[in-house]
Amino acid sequence: MQLLEQRLRRLTEAGGDAMPSGGLIGLEREALRVTPAGRISQRPHPFALGSALTHPHITTDYSEALIELITPPCHQPEQSLAFLADTHAFVYRQLDDEVLWANSMPCIIDDPENIPIAHYGPSNAGQMKRIYRIGLGHRYGRMMQVISGIHLNYSLPLAFWEPFRALEGDRRELRAFIDHHYFAMIRNLQRHGWLIPYLFGASPAICNTFLATHDSHHLQSLPGGTRYEPYATSLRMGDIGYTNRKEACAGIKANYDDLNGYLASLRYAIHTPCEVWQQIGLRDRDGGYRQLNANILQIENEYYSTIRPKQLQHHLEKPTDALANRGVLYVELRSLDIDPFTPLGIDTTRMRFLESFLLYCLLSDSPPIDPQERKFIDRNLEETAHQGRAPDFQLAHPHGPRPLQQWLHEILNDLEGVCQLLDSRSDQPRYRTALDQVRAHSAPEATPSARILDQLRQRGIGFYDFSREQSERHRDHFLHHPIDPQRETLLQQLGHTSHQQQQQLEQADTTPFAEFLAAYLAP
Repeated sequence: MQLLEQRLRRLTEAGGDAMPSGGLIGLEREALRVTPAGRISQRPHPFALGSALTHPHITTDYSEALIELITPPCHQPEQSLAFLADTHAFVYRQLDDEVLWANSMPCIIDDPENIPIAHYGPSNAGQMKRIYRIGLGHRYGRMMQVISGIHLNYSLPLAFWEPFRALEGDRRELRAFIDHHYFAMIRNLQRHGWLIPYLFGASPAICNTFLATHDSHHLQSLPGGTRYEPYATSLRMGDIGYTNRKEACAGIKANYDDLNGYLASLRYAIHTPCEVWQQIGLRDRDGGYRQLNANILQIENEYYSTIRPKQLQHHLEKPTDALANRGVLYVELRSLDIDPFTPLGIDTTRMRFLESFLLYCLLSDSPPIDPQERKFIDRNLEETAHQGRAPDFQLAHPHGPRPLQQWLHEILNDLEGVCQLLDSRSDQPRYRTALDQVRAHSAPEATPSARILDQLRQRGIGFYDFSREQSERHRDHFLHHPIDPQRETLLQQLGHTSHQQQQQLEQADTTPFAEFLAAYLAP
């Protein structure tokens, strides 16, 4: 922690633009549309919400029923949450009798083949997005693809980087300096990534129907068709959740030493054939595509990770090309469960805490991750997901096993200095208050996962009934939520213009899809 303390002191003494406050923060919230009967919706994406292909704030993920709501980058968590709340309210006014599922793990699904894959229209871009999802279904199963989460996007203010580089005495070109430190942040987010499912995991139980294609020998039963683990925090992040679980025969581990290593590892995966996926084949008997290609990854987005370096993409630009051309713009934290106790699935306290945690990961020492530590990181994340609240639970560490509670409290204590830095430009200790609130709920019995299991046991209800109650409660909340008139007008206009943009893309396409795809996938 010596380096962290030194950097905090230098930044505090420098003041001015060297203060990291004023960064940008945004949210992406996924949620299943669910029928009154508690099943995944079979209806198309509501037309009034706009085109899922071109709308900047309302789209779909894997399934036609898996809606995704995206806020713009904002300077304050309250601004992101206000935009997300208005977007939820706007969406609910178009859903008729459907609800948005209030849990990361899905509702009752009688047959995975009934999960509708998202449609994006006949344009080349739209066809590619759909075929990619068809490929995911063949590779990993459709059930895995309807797990939901919340992604938090974060970037430090541009004005921060130049003075920080001067304080570091670093002579690298500014873009290289920024990329270097974002990857340092990412490595530490992986080292300490177990902290997020422990503190905020909210999926300790699941519906029996989710286990149709999974080995569930380690799960126990509760009434109401529920399976659970007594000390689980986030089954979504465990071995039954959404991960590239076939790495031993058909996967990769991305290189996070630096941007060039990261790009090289992903580009290798998207251009290297894989025997396992070749067995799926590229086309059906009727000529329809089964996947985009038979390589280790169809495209970069298939690689699952808890944190991603990101850059805004131009139309049809590959994520790796965007990063190579313009460097890292922000990071995307992907390990957050939806909190069923909160209508938006996340709140201001959590966002402020995570912002301070991200900055802690940036300012702390972050050496490269060697193969042994990589095993520790993967083990810690999975075991915390399954048994992180167990008494005397220990984490793997290069210097020997460490009790989770001891390591957690060390990090929370170190965050005090980071919060003080973030609060230094304000007359209110917002970040310190968020830290104190998270610390107050950091005991195993006070975490969201423990609270959910307590509700199930005390009320004698199952995961489905609990999640449905919360979903309906949140629906009523948003149906009574007054939308900001300007934002409602904006969402209406974006819905209309997004349909026009989709039509323009379709009319402009003159290249046959097979030629388009070959050109896109070419090295």
